[in-house]
Amino acid sequence: MNEQEINVSLDGQLQRIPAATPLEHLLTQLSLAPESVATALNGQFVARSARAAALLKDGDQVLLFKPIVGG
Repeated sequence: MNEQEINVSLDGQLQRIPAATPLEHLLTQLSLAPESVATALNGQFVARSARAAALLKDGDQVLLFKPIVGG
């Protein structure tokens, strides 16, 4: 593994990505529109507005799921 790459689990699949990639950038790399998916990092919901500040670290677990709308 390159020293500047890390391993993260994305929906249960191991992915190698550049170190300190923001969650927001990972979604861009996957060609996902920000509003089309909800995110959780290590079991904690990450609001769309907080994705740019959520820097991924080695071993992190990222879950993507359909947002629930309504009330």
